[in-house]
Amino acid sequence: MRTGAISELQDLRRRIYLTAKSEKHKRFWGLFCHITKMETLDKAYKLAKENKGAAGIDGVTFEDVEIKGVDNFLKEIREELLSGTYLPMRNRKVEIPKSNGRTRTLGIPTIKDRVVQGALKLILEPIFEADFSEGSYGYRPKRNQHQAVVKVAKGIVRGFIKVIDVDLTAYFDNINHGILKKKISRRINDPKIMRLIKLILKANGKTGVPQGGIISPLFSNIYLNGIDQMFERAIRETKRKGYENIEYCRFADDIVILVNGHEVLNWLVEKCYRRLTDELKKLKVNLNIEKTKILDMSKGETFAFLGFDYRLVNNKNKRMILIKPKKKKVAELIRKVKAHLTENRDKTVTEMVKGLNPILQGWANYYRIGHCSRILTYVKIWVERKVRRFARKAQKKFGFGWKEWSSKMIYEKWGLFDDYQVRYYTE
Repeated sequence: MRTGAISELQDLRRRIYLTAKSEKHKRFWGLFCHITKMETLDKAYKLAKENKGAAGIDGVTFEDVEIKGVDNFLKEIREELLSGTYLPMRNRKVEIPKSNGRTRTLGIPTIKDRVVQGALKLILEPIFEADFSEGSYGYRPKRNQHQAVVKVAKGIVRGFIKVIDVDLTAYFDNINHGILKKKISRRINDPKIMRLIKLILKANGKTGVPQGGIISPLFSNIYLNGIDQMFERAIRETKRKGYENIEYCRFADDIVILVNGHEVLNWLVEKCYRRLTDELKKLKVNLNIEKTKILDMSKGETFAFLGFDYRLVNNKNKRMILIKPKKKKVAELIRKVKAHLTENRDKTVTEMVKGLNPILQGWANYYRIGHCSRILTYVKIWVERKVRRFARKAQKKFGFGWKEWSSKMIYEKWGLFDDYQVRYYTE
């Protein structure tokens, strides 16, 4: 796609955002034509290809599309959209094992459907981004898990030590299509776009949005935006003498509500919980009562958020918050490394390391914040020992080859990942 077309799409998205930001009650119309533009479809295709991913239920891969010709592929999609003959296929379901022994179902759309959903997202996202709250971090431009983790930590340090740790039951699977479309229609007054949204939702059942769908994260944020805004108002309305008494943070379906720990504000904890449950009932979203907790960190109680454990401690009479990877997240990494070593036992050590490095790098990059230097050091030492043992087994020998291979050789010549440094702290 030519550079000018990219610039035009960026400018369009910027104009849409600014209009939505300045006109809070505006309902947008005439946007369907932008979804069907070749530059929009081309951008959606490139984004889908960057994310890679397996084929959908039709078996068509990106390699198949390239052989046929990307332009022809996109022109066919455009014609189907313009003629109203486009019909999304149901997703291919893949079961992903979870640490608790259960599985999480991912819905893999076809590449054609990924392109259509991507194009729809490119045009709709700027509108709803203008409405989203500061406390929402999931699947949003220029926002990530680390920012959410740090926000919660800073709230606790500020004295918001009464915590409502929220767990939603199968959130993505229970999103009500009627409620979602009503929320979208408050901003969208375009029958063709609404019809397209209806087709996408209907293709995979009567309720829910599939985890794995390109447009699903945006839909999930739209659905809970009312709750985000409710707590944003609560933060303002409960402010006293310039000081806030509530902090709120959500990443997808992971929600944490923090309340000032002063005893006179115990009523506020109860009210926040009650308002949350009332609003979730309206959305037909179920609260997992067993996993949702109300706790007081000053009593040594802890909670987890986005893979990190939070604990309040006193260090030299100074209150601070410790953030460390959950033990089960370390255990998951260990299982992955062991599985990789077993699956690649017939390969050379350098070939095995090449496949192992992305696993280690992804884990370390995510968990290198907070107070995790000891855990990172432990992981580094453990991995090196396992790699040494792998190499010795290939020689049909015992031990770890301490005399035969220096650490420098393992990290430089074999190329084993070795960047386990903490990037920054949150205290």
